[in-house]
Amino acid sequence: MESRKNPSETLDEIRSLMERSSRFISLSGLSGIAAGLFAIIGAALVYIYLDMIPFDGKRLYYVEAIHSTKWGMNYITFFLLDVVFILIGAISCGIFFTTRKAKRKGQQIWDALSQRLLVNLFIPLVTGGIFCLGLFYHGFFGLLAPTTLVFYGLALVNASKYTLKDIRHLGYCEIALGLLSLFFLGYGLEVWVIGFGILHIIYGSLMYWKYERA
Repeated sequence: MESRKNPSETLDEIRSLMERSSRFISLSGLSGIAAGLFAIIGAALVYIYLDMIPFDGKRLYYVEAIHSTKWGMNYITFFLLDVVFILIGAISCGIFFTTRKAKRKGQQIWDALSQRLLVNLFIPLVTGGIFCLGLFYHGFFGLLAPTTLVFYGLALVNASKYTLKDIRHLGYCEIALGLLSLFFLGYGLEVWVIGFGILHIIYGSLMYWKYERA
């Protein structure tokens, strides 16, 4: 005769099934680590291009960029290539590690849930991207780093209801950093590195330890 399960265990199983059916849980912590590394590499290229060091309060990175022609590129060409490098690297690693995790757990990578996740993620991201293009067009270069952090944080918070709830806390941190950097525009690039680089690595490491280590 089979022994009856403890009611609390049964409730935990039901709660776990509901969580799996309502949230996309295949996000890999390694994706966050990779994204952070690419952000740091991209920022390092900016410092090299501008011949600057972090926290150099005497020189504003967005002023130096306008006059730089290092490597035979003006600042527009360089920053576009740098952004493309970061995005391709981060997105490629995100797809690879997330797909690998989903296959290991026997979960679908592309379904209605993941589609809702992406829609809620990209609405603030696309809005922020267009807003940043407007800032760039009008020459408000110092506001670009804070703005990207704020809109990225809003995107994470908006999408968090469809994935691991830990994403929401990362989003709050990104928003807070972006708002803070509005009052220290000369250090926007350094804060950007903290937000997109260091925080991603910390978050990814915690998520890997919490959900994937076993």
